[in-house]
Amino acid sequence: MKPRLETPVVQFGTSRFLQAHADLFFSEGHPGQAVTVVQSSGDPTRARRLAALASDDGYPVRIRGVSGGKKIDEERRVTSVRRTLSTEHDWPELVRVVSHEATMIISNTGDRGFEPRPADRNGAPSQDQSYPAKLYHLLAARHCAGQPPLTIFPMELVAENGSVLCARVMSIAHEQGASAALTDWLARCIWANSLVDRIVSKPIEPAGAVAEPYALWAIEAQDGLAAPVRHPAVKIVEDLEEIARLKLHILNLGHTALAAFWMAGDKNPLATVRDLMAGPVGQRLRVLMQDEVIPGFAVRGKETQAQSYLIETLERFQNPFLDHLIRDIAENHAEKVQRRIVAFLDWVRETEPDFAAPELDRIVTA
Repeated sequence: MKPRLETPVVQFGTSRFLQAHADLFFSEGHPGQAVTVVQSSGDPTRARRLAALASDDGYPVRIRGVSGGKKIDEERRVTSVRRTLSTEHDWPELVRVVSHEATMIISNTGDRGFEPRPADRNGAPSQDQSYPAKLYHLLAARHCAGQPPLTIFPMELVAENGSVLCARVMSIAHEQGASAALTDWLARCIWANSLVDRIVSKPIEPAGAVAEPYALWAIEAQDGLAAPVRHPAVKIVEDLEEIARLKLHILNLGHTALAAFWMAGDKNPLATVRDLMAGPVGQRLRVLMQDEVIPGFAVRGKETQAQSYLIETLERFQNPFLDHLIRDIAENHAEKVQRRIVAFLDWVRETEPDFAAPELDRIVTA
């Protein structure tokens, strides 16, 4: 039975990604960290998941894929989650935990988690507020309790996510008429910029997930920042830009190029990334990467890093266990083309305006 001890980690989000990423690292790493998981959506259908996350026996994460040419298929148990709470039903207890137990807060609240909501202007916390507004009220309560600032690790896929979240919380503080003492205290919290990466293909009910072997939690160094846990997948780096460029313009761009080729072809709704990689579409992607993407990184002096990352990425795309439907990747295709392909071409052409990328240009103008 897991002992019910204090939880220095407060986590906003119950997604299968977090279950197979940060929560797994906190369970496996050193020192092990105890976590309180917070459901902020109020979705009643997730009550069973919340109960299972904090089960005495933990929950399973199945690691399935290929790493370094070796096939991996193993199950791990996650025992870091000690408590689950809901912002809708457990607010007083959440205030207590944040004020008196927490040393760090992590979050992964989705692509729109930072967006303002009308209720954010309310003077008191409410369920229909955004995550940054709820976070502001919790931090204000911690400050009022005379507790020291803590570290906030947002994991949302937002560039400079720590800086963006800090700016949003400070904006709310000013809207709420926060005292100078409180705003100074908020500014002394450590707002970490980070980038996360792991393909988590499907859930295990009621809690758990199937994930690939590859995992990364890269955190940008700053004064006073310590790693949330010592684990091989957790890395403190001086600058996130290189890692972000590799992920966005090789892995993400590769997915979007595959989706474009699929949309222009037979559009089999059951096609997976692995299926496409085994046929002519996969060969077309490999040519695109070697003829246009790697030369683009070379223009920016990043060819060696890009080649190494590409080898790893193509191995991930061919994961024999991962049923990653291309139709899911094709969602919001036009927006993804802008962020992943147009942004890549703009970045390269800042240095070499006449850089030739006919296949990428065709995807952009399709």
